Amino acid sequence: MPKVRISKGKFDGINACADDKGVIAAAAMDQRGSLQKAIAKARGDGGTATEADLIAFKTVVTQVLTKHASAILLDPEFGLSALKSRAPGTGVLLAYEKTGYDVSVKGRLPDLLPEWSVRRLVEVGADAIKILLYYNPFDEERINTIKHAFIERIGAECAAVDVPFFLEPLAYDDAIGDEKSFEFAKVKPKYVTRYMEEFSKPRYGVDVLKVEVPVNLKYVEGAHAFAGGQAAYSRQEAMSHFRAAANAATKPFIYLSAGVTDEIFRETLEIAAEAGTPFSGVLCGRATWQDAIPVFANEGVGALESWLEDRGVQNIEALNQVLAKGAKPWWGLYGGKENIEVVG
Repeated sequence: MPKVRISKGKFDGINACADDKGVIAAAAMDQRGSLQKAIAKARGDGGTATEADLIAFKTVVTQVLTKHASAILLDPEFGLSALKSRAPGTGVLLAYEKTGYDVSVKGRLPDLLPEWSVRRLVEVGADAIKILLYYNPFDEERINTIKHAFIERIGAECAAVDVPFFLEPLAYDDAIGDEKSFEFAKVKPKYVTRYMEEFSKPRYGVDVLKVEVPVNLKYVEGAHAFAGGQAAYSRQEAMSHFRAAANAATKPFIYLSAGVTDEIFRETLEIAAEAGTPFSGVLCGRATWQDAIPVFANEGVGALESWLEDRGVQNIEALNQVLAKGAKPWWGLYGGKENIEVVG
């Protein structure tokens, strides 16, 4: 394999988000609108969640969980003060996109936080930049052209500042609707494989792909998480989908938890490892801390901290054990650290 050239800023930034073995064991805490709604819902009829609630929740999660994570993903809207509470040596990823999308416009088009730039995010502490993109590889050409150009611009901006670009594509199909449905589970492997191939292309400037697993474990026959009824794939077929998606990527990739429970996410990663998938870690959010939302909503910050120190730490340590067995260093995709030429 020929030597791979990576700029010093990008090389150092990825390593800042990884552990000493090159595995990215990161916690995600960049939820905004969804977290606000979840806290309000947990408070019952007429319940609300304020900006102060979001800041407090993010700060405590960061304080407790970064002792057990290689990095933390936060948003600059409510998460910057939480950075002061992170454990020493924890890498920092900052989200650059607006949360959600305009439902009145077709295509789930992306947008950026207008008061931020990659340079400004780096100035407040980002080791890497993260963008979430809703993406249907089979959507209208016009819609995907807009999204491709959008990602090219972000890639160029990250290259200019010499900071790693983590891209999080999320598959969808508005004709099917519910991404948790059996119908979507059947097509999900094809969608994930296609976007991993697309955004590995050099033109986008992506350094690490933060991706969904290509299957829905609730429809994997024989899995503990199997909900019964229709199966979208056998266990062997699921492993084949993991391998096909991985083979489509020419960039390091990590898995996101996508809001499933910690037990389901761990089982998913175990199947990925059994399939020989060379994933380089995770960016895990709700699977670790989502059960703490009603605790915080109804009992406050002290109760949240106690829950996280107990259940939250158990969740993240159990996940770390799975990573220790199955995850591969991010530089493995390039033939090893010794095959990377750091320039600049």
